[in-house]
Amino acid sequence: MVVTSLEKMIGLQREPTSIRNICILAHVDHGKTTLADCLISSNGIISNRLAGKLRYLDSREDEQIRGITMKSSAISLHFEKGNQEYLINLIDSPGHVDFSSEVSTAVRLCDGCIIVLDAVEGVCPQTQAVLRQAWLENIRPVLVINKIDRLIVELKLTPQEAYSHLKNILEQVNAITGALFTSKVLEERAEKETETQGISDSVHGDQVYDWSAGLEDTDDSHLYFSPDQGNVVFASAIDGWGFGIEHFAKLYSQKIGIKHAVLLKTLWGDYYLNTKAKKIMKGDQSKGKKPLFVQLVLDNIWSLYEAVLKRDKEKIDKIVTSLGLKVGARESRHADPKVHLNAICSQWLPISQAVLSMVCSKLPSPLDITAERVEKLMCVGARTFDSLPPETQELKKMFMKCSSEDTAPVIVFVSKMFAVDFKTLPCNKPRPLTQEVIAQRRELARQRHAEKLIASQGQELPEQALSGNESELTEPRGDKQELTSQTESMTLKTVEQEADKESFIAFARVFSGVVRRGQKIFVLGPKYDPAESLNKLPSGCSAADDLPSIPHMACCTLENLYLLMGRGLEDLEEVPSGNVLGIGGLQEFVLKSATLSTSPACPPFTPLNFEATPIVRVAVEPKHPSEMPQLVRGMKLLNQADPCVQVLIQETGEHVLVTAGEVHLQRCLDDLKERFAKIQISVSEPIIPFRETITRPPKVDMVNEEIGKQQKVAVIHQAKEDQNKIPEGVQVDSDGLITMSTPNKYATLSVRAMPLPEEVTQLLEENSDLIRTMEQFNSSLNEDKKMHEINQKILDRIQEFKQKLEKNLQGRKWRNAVDQIWSFGPRKCGPNILLSKFEGYRKTVWQCLDKTTKEVSKYRDFDNSIVSGFQLATLSGPMCEEPLMGVCFIVEKWDMSKAEEQMSANRQDSEELDATEQTKNEDKVTSLPSSYPTESSSENKKLQDGSQGSPNSSEKSSKRKGETLLADCYGPFSGQLIATMKEACRYALQVKPQRLMAAMYTCEIMATAEVLGRVYAVLSKREGRVLQEEMKEGTDMFIIKAVLPVAESFGFADEIRKRTSGLASPQLVFSHWEIISGDPFWVPTTEEEYLHFGEKADSENQARKYMNAVRKRKGLYVEEKIVEHAEKQRTLSRNK
Repeated sequence: MVVTSLEKMIGLQREPTSIRNICILAHVDHGKTTLADCLISSNGIISNRLAGKLRYLDSREDEQIRGITMKSSAISLHFEKGNQEYLINLIDSPGHVDFSSEVSTAVRLCDGCIIVLDAVEGVCPQTQAVLRQAWLENIRPVLVINKIDRLIVELKLTPQEAYSHLKNILEQVNAITGALFTSKVLEERAEKETETQGISDSVHGDQVYDWSAGLEDTDDSHLYFSPDQGNVVFASAIDGWGFGIEHFAKLYSQKIGIKHAVLLKTLWGDYYLNTKAKKIMKGDQSKGKKPLFVQLVLDNIWSLYEAVLKRDKEKIDKIVTSLGLKVGARESRHADPKVHLNAICSQWLPISQAVLSMVCSKLPSPLDITAERVEKLMCVGARTFDSLPPETQELKKMFMKCSSEDTAPVIVFVSKMFAVDFKTLPCNKPRPLTQEVIAQRRELARQRHAEKLIASQGQELPEQALSGNESELTEPRGDKQELTSQTESMTLKTVEQEADKESFIAFARVFSGVVRRGQKIFVLGPKYDPAESLNKLPSGCSAADDLPSIPHMACCTLENLYLLMGRGLEDLEEVPSGNVLGIGGLQEFVLKSATLSTSPACPPFTPLNFEATPIVRVAVEPKHPSEMPQLVRGMKLLNQADPCVQVLIQETGEHVLVTAGEVHLQRCLDDLKERFAKIQISVSEPIIPFRETITRPPKVDMVNEEIGKQQKVAVIHQAKEDQNKIPEGVQVDSDGLITMSTPNKYATLSVRAMPLPEEVTQLLEENSDLIRTMEQFNSSLNEDKKMHEINQKILDRIQEFKQKLEKNLQGRKWRNAVDQIWSFGPRKCGPNILLSKFEGYRKTVWQCLDKTTKEVSKYRDFDNSIVSGFQLATLSGPMCEEPLMGVCFIVEKWDMSKAEEQMSANRQDSEELDATEQTKNEDKVTSLPSSYPTESSSENKKLQDGSQGSPNSSEKSSKRKGETLLADCYGPFSGQLIATMKEACRYALQVKPQRLMAAMYTCEIMATAEVLGRVYAVLSKREGRVLQEEMKEGTDMFIIKAVLPVAESFGFADEIRKRTSGLASPQLVFSHWEIISGDPFWVPTTEEEYLHFGEKADSENQARKYMNAVRKRKGLYVEEKIVEHAEKQRTLSRNK
């Protein structure tokens, strides 16, 4: 095929009806990049022979080495279907779970997607994840079932078995889609129900809720994948063939003489061909007949494969001539039969034709964007579309029209920034030389040659004759040479500097208007609020005007626009609406993603949904400390170039990278060394996150003997006494209530710690965003700020959250607990709770529901100190300074009577002081010396002003003195309260049985029966726990689901591959936190334990091992034996 010209592409960009923005989504190794290669080869960008081997869109070296895609990359293709021409912006995305953030960036820019499935493996975990991502972004999917050749060559299935296997796969995919659709319908229905209940107050009797209602009357047929609907293609990308049912329907309608429309409906399904009657009949299985699909389609493909693989020359020639194909001698003589096969199949059933025609007919153009998707994009967080300003709601029409008029506002979404080498930019590419340039260079070369000749002749001539003349001649030439050498060296330096630089390009899509090079535009941050800025800005303003500064909004110029062509870029002058493009020059303005618009009424788009949570942390430092600035700059660039990575500087001063997994971490470190920082770096061991919690006192000891009541307390206290060393001033009750006073003895606090039920901890984790919203609203209420009215939807969610908490916190000890919640922590939105159970204080987190304003009580000035103390205590626990989880602190007493007495005494003293000061001031005014006539009048004025403003000033001074008197030698009173509360919380934890919580991965492993034992061996060695094992229907593969601690997961994938010779590969996704059952402080106390564990109890305590590792890393004290084997003589030579 001929390479499509750039002019044709630019022409097609102006017609939104002929544009398709699509991405390829699938599980890792299901053939996305190979399929992309086949589609690219149809445009002549790469050779047909290389399609599948080249992996053109995997442009990074490590992608080629590992054989997996690590970034989403785009390419624009041209396709003709009949008379209609199409521009297809294709984005290839990674399938590895570590890079699922790249999938999110791709999905946001597209209107449709191709889901690729391996015909052998079927639906895999990442397939479900990408289907969910496509669903959340409201984009329409089509299906390509790839690697069908494996059913023939590897599994050696018969066509009939292959047909039932394919049917099963389709059912599995449709089941996932159905589940997503059902949940959505039920959600909408529940919302409607609540609305109607709100309108009609009268409810008749007990209503029976019918969950199925609403599903029958909602049409969902268009959602499912079915070959007769034309949204499924069967393919083998590596062999270059693929087909939809239409191809065969067209073929056989001419041959058999059955109508095309009839064949379309019956080629897939339980139909068979009655050859005598030349009719298509239903019910093939009951009559033992071959289904049409097997008879007319699969049998032919199977016989072709059989002929080519067995080298049956006669049969091959017969097939080739009957299909009217031309196969070159080189392919037919090739030693590898697959080459011959590819040559035949790619002509008979070209995959690019099948897939691209399905894309053009079944996937929507930018004009078909749904209103639902637009509203979803425009409503950030808690806002509903109706609550947006009217100017913003107007923009919805522009979205829907996808208008490219000059008057339409420009709206662009940048989903990620990616780094490209400076040399690859179009402006730096070597261009073909023109005749004039060649002539100039020839002339320069002649001049230099002539100069060299003169110089060489001049040296041969006698020196005396040239003494006068030479100096005159050579001087100017020397200057000239110096100048040219200087300019050359300067240009070389600048070129080198430029070449070293990484240039950032924004991966974006135009949703409205026309983007032009050099255009000024607003960059809107994720927290930008159009309602606020519209009040401050004049109407009809543009980014070119001189405007007042507005938070989260900046102005920038679009320097370059590029057409993304896989490994290359092409310069563009303007890009109309509905296209995917690259934008240069946004490096200073956009960090990872942003919304660009010429209208300040445009809201920022909803943030991207990331499936993977970054959890793997490493500390990074340069090998040579002098290179620290390069490392800091490199990490800044890396943070911008990767959508999922997080770069932090911890309190300890360490530079930390947080990544999604091991492969992702390796890629980030390679990028840092080779591209962004270009220095040698040393990387720490992965920093594994833990959480600290408490549990109920155990009923049995370590040898399963029941603990007696007296002994239980004794055991806990005995084990704890060495550890905790609770100081003298702290009182501890037998049930764990801690009573402490502040250092100046003005306030006394009593705090108790209790473990929260698991369901409550989970609930708090899931609703952290909602808790954050509540916190913002409460703080604005307390500070009497005007905040936009919290909408009803969120109030309902808060109410629902409160009811769930009440449901889960039941029993005598949790009575009224929900109404007494004072704060959540850490960072005011974490999975720990602070309750206030003392008299005279009624402030709770539910202020937003009952809209109560600030209350006036004796605790009002200092309640924030108690909350801050709680936040600090939950942020770093006593075991190893890790955050707490699932702990409830109850403040049972807060006595401030001494502080009140002191404050009232201070007030009296300060009033007396003010009175004496005032009389002194009056005396001063009357007895002013008259010897300074110039200054006296001004002094007089000042003093009189002072005396007039005395009530005000006395108030200030009294307040100040009251504070200073409270702020005694121990520092301000509020600070003491914070410290005391923090300490009280820590001691309250230490008197309860403490436990560590480890982060857990869910691990899905696909393995054959032979290697199951080895997989289990690796899992048990690494503290893994198998949840279920099932055999995949129709294959010899087992799917093992297990949980594995993150701490033990490093090198797990490599070890499993090594032990199973590459036959099993795991998928690790962060799942939850789990309590490690062992007590990290456990020591043997009873006789049975001594007998069982020995005096030193030196069998491995997993929890203690983890705790000590974290303490060592943080530089905390670790109780360790320096000499391990003191009683046993050991020699250095035979260390056994």
